[in-house]
Amino acid sequence: MKTRSAAQILVDQLVVQGVKDVFCVPGESYLAVLDALHDASIAVTVCRQEGGAAMMAEAVGKLTGRPGVVMVTRGPGATNASAGIHIAAQDSTPLIMFVGQVARDMLEREAFQEVDYKAVFGTIAKWVVEITDAARMPELISRAFHVAMQGRPGPVIVSLPEDMLVEAAAVADAAFVTPVETYPGPAQLEELGKLLAEAHRPIALVGGSRWSAEAVAQFARFAERFRLPVANTFRRQMLFAADHPCFAGDLGIGPNPKLLARVKAADLVLLVGGRLSEMASQSYTLFGIPEPGRKLVHVHPSPEELGRVYHPTLGINAAPTGFAASLDGLAAPNAVAWEGEADAAHAEYMAWSTPTVKTPGQVQMAEVMVWLEGQLPPDAILTNGAGNYAGWLHRFHRFQRFGTQLAPTSGSMGYGLPAAVGAKRHDPSKTVVCFAGDGCFMMHGQEFATAVQYDLPILVLLIDNGMYGTIRMHQEREYPGRVSATQLRNPDFAAYARAFGGHGETVTETAAFMPAFERARASGKPAIVHIKLDPEVITTATTLSAIREKALAAAK
Repeated sequence: MKTRSAAQILVDQLVVQGVKDVFCVPGESYLAVLDALHDASIAVTVCRQEGGAAMMAEAVGKLTGRPGVVMVTRGPGATNASAGIHIAAQDSTPLIMFVGQVARDMLEREAFQEVDYKAVFGTIAKWVVEITDAARMPELISRAFHVAMQGRPGPVIVSLPEDMLVEAAAVADAAFVTPVETYPGPAQLEELGKLLAEAHRPIALVGGSRWSAEAVAQFARFAERFRLPVANTFRRQMLFAADHPCFAGDLGIGPNPKLLARVKAADLVLLVGGRLSEMASQSYTLFGIPEPGRKLVHVHPSPEELGRVYHPTLGINAAPTGFAASLDGLAAPNAVAWEGEADAAHAEYMAWSTPTVKTPGQVQMAEVMVWLEGQLPPDAILTNGAGNYAGWLHRFHRFQRFGTQLAPTSGSMGYGLPAAVGAKRHDPSKTVVCFAGDGCFMMHGQEFATAVQYDLPILVLLIDNGMYGTIRMHQEREYPGRVSATQLRNPDFAAYARAFGGHGETVTETAAFMPAFERARASGKPAIVHIKLDPEVITTATTLSAIREKALAAAK
């Protein structure tokens, strides 16, 4: 055991844990760590705002299943990062944020930028710890990796007093952390088999985290053997291939009415990995609480989640990876009472995800999506933040593979661009396309500079309708005709891209999109394709005028 500074011990622990990327905004409170990273085999990405850095790290956590790592300075650095911490919490993503702290002899005096991290992040993070002894660095960082990954994954905050980081200690490195796997018991699998045998209209819903490509394939084989319709919950479309004959669609915001009817009519729901929270449950209207009103098998890696909202007929404390690995041992019957329902559900999905209606204006986003479908490789990573524009991606893009979707189930605006930067930085070989609204993009638009700095040729499709569209939609429904605080005056986003050193295109009609996208891709630079969409086109299914007229008629 050689004597090392606490900062060097920290960086050595990250190397042991296989960390390849650290996203940060530098700060004087952790200069010693930045110095230790200078010679490490870790790619350090310096970002323009801590929220963007945290979102980049969260994206890596989503893609890999191991904690993304973000480093920020004390006080405003930590509070700026809180948006990314909240995403990791609600999306069940493993993430570790290392944050500088004032020196130990200044604690509790409200020194410059001093923050009580346990008080600030205690209700968001899974665990908040302040390391005050250099010798405990391996122990507590090891624990941070365990906590971030095990059970329901989530964020961990590690506070680093500035003076502690330069102290020396002789201590051994901790071992590589592998999360404890959880599996269903034989009796639970037997009970699941019985419930399926008794069912007439079953459906499976997949969501949450702790999946893998192998688990996705294993669950697809199970669905195929049982001819079971499968839908994904909100923004988890990469968990079941859209071209699989059992795929029933996306149970998110504005879902296919036929899928909603199918879920409501189900007499058995197999919910794997997810929580069926507000968006997927259509504001908690699909099932009764606490009694769902039909048989529910809930599989979740956290025992605290089972029965917390919905009382399951059968609760199984297992990670999706462990559960899916056990399904090959479940014998499928020769005949099922719901024969043909999976085929019908898939046909309904295919019809719903095939554009048939022309929308107002010169840009037809559905046609854009159909064209993109033929251009992007199946392993392309698509990202988005929050806003009605995401509906075009969720409804019309047919996700085929695990690890191709980065979208915040927390509904956090500004996520798409930093997520795209994080994904491309982590794996430059992947095609990465970011979907962003005009309001969403400007939340973290400065991270386009990060893409340029590291030569990351992401493609940003910026859909501009000159307003905070989702809020305007709600406004027209609740207060028709009374527009307040939702209009936006936007810059020339193509010029914005060029100002940073990227490539910019402006699209005002459908036919112009295809060559603009090709030029953007051929540029080899980070690129923005600025798509000007008619404000009337508020969702994939309706217009602002239709919403307003319906609200006015209801008020008479």
